[in-house]
Amino acid sequence: MTAEDTAKKKLTLTVNMEETLPMNAEGRKNFGYAAILKIYHELSLDDFFKNKARHEPFKYNTNSIMMLLTTSRLLSPGSKKKAFEEKGRYFERFDFSLADVYRALSHFAKVATECQRYLHEQIATKYGRNTRTIYYDVTNFYFEIDEADDRHNSIVQMGLAMDADGIPLHYELFPGNKLDKETFRSVIGEVRKKYDTGRVVVVADMGIITGDNIYYLTGGKNLNGYVFSFSVRGGSGTFKDYVLNSADYVETDGRPAKEDADFKMKSRRIARDINVTLSSGKTAKKTVYEKQVVFWAKKYADKARAQREELLKKTKALEADPQKYTLATSYGAAKYLKNLEVDTETGEILLATLRPQFDSDGYYAIVTSELDMSDTEVIETYRGLWEIEETFRITKSTLEARPVYVSREDRIGAHFLTCFLALVILRLIQKKIAHRFSAAKILECLNSIACSNEQENIYLFDYRSEISDVLGNSLGIDFTKKRLRLGEVKNILATVKK
Repeated sequence: MTAEDTAKKKLTLTVNMEETLPMNAEGRKNFGYAAILKIYHELSLDDFFKNKARHEPFKYNTNSIMMLLTTSRLLSPGSKKKAFEEKGRYFERFDFSLADVYRALSHFAKVATECQRYLHEQIATKYGRNTRTIYYDVTNFYFEIDEADDRHNSIVQMGLAMDADGIPLHYELFPGNKLDKETFRSVIGEVRKKYDTGRVVVVADMGIITGDNIYYLTGGKNLNGYVFSFSVRGGSGTFKDYVLNSADYVETDGRPAKEDADFKMKSRRIARDINVTLSSGKTAKKTVYEKQVVFWAKKYADKARAQREELLKKTKALEADPQKYTLATSYGAAKYLKNLEVDTETGEILLATLRPQFDSDGYYAIVTSELDMSDTEVIETYRGLWEIEETFRITKSTLEARPVYVSREDRIGAHFLTCFLALVILRLIQKKIAHRFSAAKILECLNSIACSNEQENIYLFDYRSEISDVLGNSLGIDFTKKRLRLGEVKNILATVKK
């Protein structure tokens, strides 16, 4: 038996150096996608899409289509047509047409909201969810529309809630002209009602901070909490005086801050009046008791000062000869100007005067309902918002969610569901490997785990790295073999789908 086993592991290959490639050879096959399928099936997404299509009249396999679209979004992002044309790079039998792919998009749009809730339940059960802190942000995506012979761009906004581990929780789409602050209650409201989170502390930037949103969370009784950034530059004179007053600043070890400290912080508890819109449409003042945390960091100050100096150079040039510029070409310099007069027809700037500057470089302010949270904890909690900003960067760049090459509303909805699923899978892979590698590095690695048909049913692999070993060990997939029989490849793929 040992001899037979050894014989199976060793083969003698005969190579014909004159052999030519057959016409229409498919080339290399990707095998790294096994990692994606592992998470996809751990989340039981196959069961979800199969069940949702069970009583539908169409015959095509919606789970198979979503599996292709999600895998392609991660490894070879592009149009749905591109994903279909490249389906041969995987060891899957994708038995559907391109027309079926487009038809399935309407179905995916219908189940998108339910899919998000299902996904949350799967993650909570199999990976654990930390929803005590929820991060929220909004970003714009554009999509291309053909009308007659004219192609133009329209904008859709995505409001995204993310859990404390950086894993997407829930998203909604809004028209491009919707203000960020007006999207907040819709998304967070859905999370609070349908995701069984208990009390949450929502973290968001200053574009979200309104009296209505604060009161919506707290209800005046601290039912839920918030950690919001607060504008130093746009604050009251009293608040600016507090920020710039060197008294009471401390370093991270709690000692009074030195003049040459690279980082300093301080805080105070205050009662602040906010304007709240009543059900009658009238506005009323409500008082919230919150903690204000202010900090200054040299590295942020140096960066902000350099950026501001560049803008101020342009601002001074604009002030000297305003008619050389329009609002479109002033690129941010207009915020440093007052008495701005603009030709409403051409956008040309007619008059501009330099605005006196308040030097807030490096200073940041955060307001929170969590009065007993330490200053350091408040700052660290807010810094977690950078995770969601990175998530949007990944969605726009690595996953190429924009531009969106579909124009019907239902297909746009399906496109973003695909992006959402891909993003969740990617984040869960990162969680499995304790965030040792960036999203881009992981996807580069998975794309590189590929093989060529060496002879008959034997496939030759030529890539192995530290990242592939870490991924393989964490996911239970052996990415170390130089050669695999086709049957062995199929067995591994069948195993990751269990």
